[in-house]
This record gives sequence, structure tokens and C-alpha cells, in this order.
Amino acid sequence: MTKVNLDQGQGRKKVGRSVLLGAAFLMATSAIGPGFLTQTTVFTQQLGASFAFVILVSLILDVFAQMNVWRIIAVSGMRGQEIANKVLPGLGLVLAIMIVIGGLAFNIGNVAGAGLGLNAMLGLDPIIGAVISAIFAIFIFLVKEAGKAMDKVAQAAGFIMILLMMYVAFTTSPPVGDALANTFTPEKLDILSIVTLVGGTVGGYIVFAGGHRLLDAGVKGVESIPDVTKSSVTGIAATGIMRVALFLAVLGVVHQGLAIDPANPPASVFKLAAGEIGYRMFGVIMWAAAITSVVGAAYTSVSFIRSFHPLIEKYHNWVIIGFIVVSTITFAFVGKPVKILVLVGAINAIILPLALGTLLIAAYKKDVVGNYKHPMWLTIPGIFVVVIMAVLSVRTLIVELPKLFN
Repeated sequence: MTKVNLDQGQGRKKVGRSVLLGAAFLMATSAIGPGFLTQTTVFTQQLGASFAFVILVSLILDVFAQMNVWRIIAVSGMRGQEIANKVLPGLGLVLAIMIVIGGLAFNIGNVAGAGLGLNAMLGLDPIIGAVISAIFAIFIFLVKEAGKAMDKVAQAAGFIMILLMMYVAFTTSPPVGDALANTFTPEKLDILSIVTLVGGTVGGYIVFAGGHRLLDAGVKGVESIPDVTKSSVTGIAATGIMRVALFLAVLGVVHQGLAIDPANPPASVFKLAAGEIGYRMFGVIMWAAAITSVVGAAYTSVSFIRSFHPLIEKYHNWVIIGFIVVSTITFAFVGKPVKILVLVGAINAIILPLALGTLLIAAYKKDVVGNYKHPMWLTIPGIFVVVIMAVLSVRTLIVELPKLFN
């Protein structure tokens, strides 16, 4: 069985609450980026209270996808690409390439979001704000215990975002009764929104973020399953709370008949909800969401190529820094309009059925998990997620996305 290096170069140690929360919030804040804010706002505008059903369905799919992936990573003691190579030689390389490309695409948007966040918060030029944000992210990976620093930043940012978002949701006085009714019996149904939300929450690199972080912290083996399960569900719960709060904030604005600016939908919602202070709060949330996503995307994407060469493993923090630098330089020439953020979320969803399907096969291979027996109550829903996301993702690419750009 392939071994992985631990953060401190030590053997297995008692799992601390900080490690579990750090992994959960690394995953959650990786998911809660500029695309998350934009997608949630856009789809709430389109579907109104019916978007509550989309959130419910996506959360159910998210939980089963993430619990399967994290558990199999922990039991095997291997990263995602190493597990994929055990299933089919060369598949790990294919998965790694897809993850890195998707992670880079997302990270360009994340860096852009960080720049826009500082622009809204402090009035800085977005490009200057992006550079300052990139320097902050790079500093995290320059400190001696980068893993612990990353955990603390993710937790602090996550709590700040959730508290501010819940406050804004309260100020818009949303029709909560309509939202609850539509949670189970929606008036409208949109496949693109389900695929995009699942892709943006556990698609691409995101579903592996916390699992790889726990592995690097030494959390592995069958005995770690209760801790891994707790951490994975906590991560999804955090994204769910944030999604619901933003949905209610937007729904309140829409219900009042106020016009949301299509150039920057989430910023418009905050300004309509709480005036200039609301706009500054949006800046804080956007920056926190973006900078943690920059860190999460860079860390997890690079974790997929660490095992390919000893030099990458040895200098992986510098490779992560290079990933952030490339993302920042690219932003200066590319930018990230609203439709592109939705597009990347939908395309990233394609990676989920491939990755989850591969790990479910690996869960029944002795050279990956030994004598561990993967429970059917996870396998069957996992297979369902693979099938439904594969079908919906293909349909979205062929039918729905062309409509978006017409």
C-alpha cells in the first residue's frame, strides 16, 4: 500500500478537533467561492422559492458523494490519483490532469473574486487587490506549519462568512413559508441548477480537499472512520448553511420587487439589502470566500501531482505557490464574467462521476482497502450519484449550456 507523508513527519496521532474542523472548513470554503455566490444568486433569481428544492437535492447528493470519497481515502491511506491508478493504470494521471485544469480554471475566478472583494471592501483596484490577496495566500504556504495555518484561516473565514450572510438574510425579510413549501413541492424545476450546484460544491478538486488534508495530517485507517465521517458531514453542513442564508437573502430582495444588477448579482443583493454597509459586507464575504478558495484549489490541485515525482513531493509548497502565481497572472489578462463562472461549475461536475465511480470500485479492491468492508448504505447512494450526475452532466453540456450562451 502506498504511504503518504504526514504534515509533521510523525506517525499516527490522536485526532484533534482543530484538524477535523480544519479539513471540514477547507472543503467548505473551497466550495464557497465567487462562483458559489454568483451561481446561488443567479439561480434564485430564475427559480425563486423553488430553488429551495434544488438546494435540498444537491445537499443530499453532496453528502453521499463526500462521505464515500473521504472514507475510501482514509481507509486506503492513499490520495485520489493513487487510488485511481490501482483501479486502472494511467487513470490517476487522467484524473490528475482533469483536476489540475479544473482547479486552475476555478482559481483564476477565485483570484478575480479576491480582487473584487477588496475593491468592494476598501475601494482598491481589482487587479491590485488580486495581487495583495495572492501574496496573503502565498504567505500561508511559506510558514513552517502551513497545514495548521491553512486550517485556522479556513475556519476563521468560514465562521465570518456564515455570520455575515445570516445577518443579511435576516434584513431582507424573505418569504420563509414559500421557501419551506417549495423545498419539497417545487413550482419550477431546473436540471442545470442541480448539476451546477453539485459540481460547484463537491465537483472537481473540492470533493478531495478535506480528505487529502486529513490524510496529510495523519488521519487514516479504519479506526479513523468516525472522525472522517464527522468532518465530511460538517463540511457539507457549513456549505448548506451558507447556501440557504444567501438564497434567503436573494429571495427577500426578489420578493420585494427590487432589480438585481446582472453585472454583479451578489454585490447588488447586499447593497439592496443593507445599503453601503451591506456592500462593504459583501466585500468582506467575497474576499473571505475567494481567498480561502484560492488556498483550497491550489493545495488540493497540487496534491494530485505530488506523488508523480519525488521533487514535487519534496517541494510541494513551492509548487502550490507557483500555482497561485500563475492563476494571478492569468487573471490580469482573462477576467471572470458571470456566465463563465456558471460554465466552470457545470463542467467541473463531469469530474465527480468519474472520480466517485473510480473510488467506489476501489472500495472493493483488497490491494486498496485491505479487509475493510464498504457499507452498502454508502455504496448504493454513491452509485446513484455517479449515474445521475453522469447523465445530468452530459445532458447539461449538450442541451442546457448552449442555451446559456445563446
